Amino acid sequence: MRYALPLVLFAALVGFLYVGLHRDPRLVPSPLIGKPAPDFALGTLATPDTAVKRADLLGKPYLLNVWASWCAQCREEHPLLLDLQRTGQVTLVGLNYHDELGAARAWLTERGDPYGLTLFDPEGRLGLDLGVYGVPETFLVDATGTIRYKHVGPLTNDVLARELLPLLAQLAPRQP
Repeated sequence: MRYALPLVLFAALVGFLYVGLHRDPRLVPSPLIGKPAPDFALGTLATPDTAVKRADLLGKPYLLNVWASWCAQCREEHPLLLDLQRTGQVTLVGLNYHDELGAARAWLTERGDPYGLTLFDPEGRLGLDLGVYGVPETFLVDATGTIRYKHVGPLTNDVLARELLPLLAQLAPRQP
């Protein structure tokens, strides 16, 4: 009986560790789903001294893709973003996170620029408000500025087909 309590506690700890090690870290739910995107006023890569605000992006859904020139996984997803931009299915807004202006501009010049607009967040303040803990991360924001979806890690064709494109179709205005 004296060893029962430590044995039960040890078994519970092993159970928690087993479950935690077998969970997909990309499936971390965001507490911001269903809530307005955070307010911000940031410059862009093109015009760092001209502030773009959250209100400037209202009116149609967009994907907010958090990336950086130093991010290896961002290179992995970049061709998919270029393909998505060519389809015109959704507006892509980049959020350049914890980066240097020159490096970020050079990265897009070398690889192509899929974004209609790229916000520049060198201190990571908006990223922090969004709960970003690694790049790339992508948010689907509806026309009212409400966050509808978050994906952690590089986007894939499978994620687009199974999750993002169906959500975008739901957000599209109904034709009379």
